[in-house]
Amino acid sequence: MAHWVFLRGLTRESGHWGSFVTTFEAAIPRSQVITLDLPGNGTLHRQRSPTHVRNMVESCRTQLAARGLAPPYHLLAMSLGAMVAVHWADAYPEEVSAQVLINTSMRPFGAFYQRLQPTNYAILLQLMLPGTAPLQWESAILRMTSNQTHDGILRRWLALRCARPVSLANALRQLLAAARFGAPAGQPKVPTLLLASQADHLVNVICSTRLAAHWQCALRLHPGAGHDVPLDDGPWVVTQIRQWLTT
Repeated sequence: MAHWVFLRGLTRESGHWGSFVTTFEAAIPRSQVITLDLPGNGTLHRQRSPTHVRNMVESCRTQLAARGLAPPYHLLAMSLGAMVAVHWADAYPEEVSAQVLINTSMRPFGAFYQRLQPTNYAILLQLMLPGTAPLQWESAILRMTSNQTHDGILRRWLALRCARPVSLANALRQLLAAARFGAPAGQPKVPTLLLASQADHLVNVICSTRLAAHWQCALRLHPGAGHDVPLDDGPWVVTQIRQWLTT
């Protein structure tokens, strides 16, 4: 049985994986998914978010040890979560069997305006204003990260935010951690697959294409999904992973 550790991105939590967990376990033989929250998000929303990715890695390792789940692990991670995966695989390669990174971005393989595309700046600044309602937050995030219409997703995301709200201070701390993170100098020490969308309106796809070229690792591109590829086209994600695992 392969333990797949799922990691989400900035201010997102394990609940945001939704039905993708079931889709994944049904499609990938002998897989067990473990969804973890980064400090400040989800079940850990009362914790203070670290401002360095390395401290997020230590939190994940501690959580897994507390559950009695020993390495090695397969990592599937998005955005900020993918940065956590990259540092984890670099610092503790004996703990990571493989990593799948979705729509990530990291220095020096993308300028700041590619790692967070300018069309989002005004929206994010507006969200940072005091008194912004949870519905405004979740509606804006859904528009920025999805290119599809999903019945009931906004309602479920709003329920997650109301139940386990991420503080503005923690959101800013996570943003700082993402902004300062840089890719390791060498190539990955573990097998790596990059998945990215050519229609991602949050992170420019060039961040993944440059990274794949430098790392000389596998890259699969989706033509139309948004930043949240597992939400927009979960079956495509598991198909790419299944094919990669068998090659």
